Amino acid sequence: MQNATVDRFEAVIFDFGGVITASPFEAFNHLEVERNLPRDFIRTVNAANPDDNAWARFERAEIDAATFDALFGEEARALGHDLDGASVLAVLAGAVRPAMVAALDRLTAAGYRIACITNNVPTGHGAGMARTLAPDDALEAVFARFEHVIESSKAGLRKPDPRIYTMMCDRLGLPPRACVYLDDLGINCKPAAALGMHAIKVSSGEQALSDLSKALGLPL
Repeated sequence: MQNATVDRFEAVIFDFGGVITASPFEAFNHLEVERNLPRDFIRTVNAANPDDNAWARFERAEIDAATFDALFGEEARALGHDLDGASVLAVLAGAVRPAMVAALDRLTAAGYRIACITNNVPTGHGAGMARTLAPDDALEAVFARFEHVIESSKAGLRKPDPRIYTMMCDRLGLPPRACVYLDDLGINCKPAAALGMHAIKVSSGEQALSDLSKALGLPL
């Protein structure tokens, strides 16, 4: 999204779901097929009143899982279909992309600092937009690779609020221009780019690694 000179980058900041793991939207679509719902209905619910809907409030840890379940159900019914929030949360454990994990190790070996900003919910790490199950050992091993992890449910902020990106820069002790940021949502890339980060919108693991390699001048 933004051109930059290779030698200025010191850190790479990753979103988790849809970048390190497969996209949660694939899981949403499978659930929609199972329930005979319109394609992308769940995304439509979450896009309505995006700063104060059930999803946004849950990711900021303002409500618990039971309240999310009820409120999401109300929002879905207001848009013409029945779908409980618990069913949505149950499908959000995305599969880790091994090539992305290998890239984390390659970046560390090359001297780059790596970090993660993830929107999640209070019950666990975000392996998508949320994760309701306790992280397994494999996921914990991935999170352990990051120097810093900012979780929306602990920070009380969620992307695309610019403050969550500046919070990470403060923790790293780096200016935004020294950072590359990867996210599968353009709405989350825009504030990173506006702050001065080199933002990469992720559509697939292969594309993400290709674009990151070009930005850094490092084979991944």
